[in-house]
Amino acid sequence: MNSRHFLLITCPGQGHINPTLQLAKRLIQAGARVTFATTVRGHREIKAYPSLEGLSYASFSDGFDDGTKPTDDPTHIMSEFKRVGSQTLTKLILSLSNDHHGAVSFLIYSLLLPWAADVARDMGIPSALLCIQSAAAFAIYCHYFNSKDGMYEIYSSDPPNSIQLQGLPPLASTDLPSYLLPNSPHASVLPTFQEHIRTLEKDANPCVLLNTFDALEVEAIKTVDNMNLTTIGPLIPSAVFDGKDGHSDSLSVVCDLFEGSEDYLHWLSSKPTHSVVYVSFGSMVVMQRKQTEEILHGLVESGRPFMWVIRSSENIGREEADDMIKSKSREEEQGLIVPWCSQVEVLCHNSVGCFLTHCGWNSTLESMAAGVPVVACPHFSDQTTNAKLVEEVWGTGIKARVNEEGFVDREEIRKCVEMMMGGGEKGEEIRRNVKRWKTLAAQAVKEGGSSEEHLKLFLVD
Repeated sequence: MNSRHFLLITCPGQGHINPTLQLAKRLIQAGARVTFATTVRGHREIKAYPSLEGLSYASFSDGFDDGTKPTDDPTHIMSEFKRVGSQTLTKLILSLSNDHHGAVSFLIYSLLLPWAADVARDMGIPSALLCIQSAAAFAIYCHYFNSKDGMYEIYSSDPPNSIQLQGLPPLASTDLPSYLLPNSPHASVLPTFQEHIRTLEKDANPCVLLNTFDALEVEAIKTVDNMNLTTIGPLIPSAVFDGKDGHSDSLSVVCDLFEGSEDYLHWLSSKPTHSVVYVSFGSMVVMQRKQTEEILHGLVESGRPFMWVIRSSENIGREEADDMIKSKSREEEQGLIVPWCSQVEVLCHNSVGCFLTHCGWNSTLESMAAGVPVVACPHFSDQTTNAKLVEEVWGTGIKARVNEEGFVDREEIRKCVEMMMGGGEKGEEIRRNVKRWKTLAAQAVKEGGSSEEHLKLFLVD
């Protein structure tokens, strides 16, 4: 096992980088050597890399090393990524074979990089897809894009009102990953997801590593035939389980940090147990100004303390949000606006009682493992599917409903927060569910747990 050299490649987004890094760490703990690679741009934006024996870093080009312009055609971007990425990944694998790292013996690639499997096949290297979304989302992609009876060719312009997968509630079209819908602004990635499934079908023994755990999604996993699905999650910082500092357990990506940014920990510590609403919509969501204002008003009107991560790219600035809080709130320190935080540390802080989230898969797993109930405000991608599962399958939170204008209004925010934080029967039931899933998530990754055992078997195959 010690002679195996894994090359892990991923897109530069935070949601891609973080779980891939966690897998790299687990492979190293099992005795393997790992090279972690992302695009030249992504590599440049990473502020600090964890230093671990057996872990090295590299980069490959996506054809846009100096960045893309807003006018760039998304279809052209994906096509160029495939063309240039295939060339530079080949060069990277050859260069690693000629230095002290030794030849790459296995390639693991993340979502949006299906062409990497073709590069590996051409070079005689086995490969696996690391699915950084839920097993349910992956099952939907298989259901839509498989070459035998895939639904996408039939329903590409007129999707059915709902689809039914074994063990899951009926999924309305609005519960599906957003890019599957007609006229989606993210439809440019559809060919890439189709290519993922068709590429796996070329392999005699296609391997997919899932960032989930058996107890959470056993039914969804059963719906996928003819693929070796291996659950190895949750791929989240170990600090969620052991309570240690989460900073050294994740990459520090360049963001709008400010002096004293960790003052939020002191602020959290000044609040009563389970009293704070933590608010974050990830690194990609940019909400319309009206939606941001409605959420802010709803939080203030809830009367509960809240901490909200608002990035510099948001359409309402932190200073403006601070002014709104001061003018509307009944107490001076009801709300704290920050540009960045260590999410793991915040979710594990005993003052946090609820997470208002976009329901990205990493955030969904982290909140579950930390035992924090959620209010889901999904926007795009798999977030809509995750929100459905959170509310109707796992019972770890509720989904905020949009009004006739397509916004979640302030009253809905206030009502959802009160349901999660108050003493009502529904909130109590959700907190019991979260506690149960927290225990099961911890069991999956500990010694002898299902995900830990699956990873061991993957390494010896």
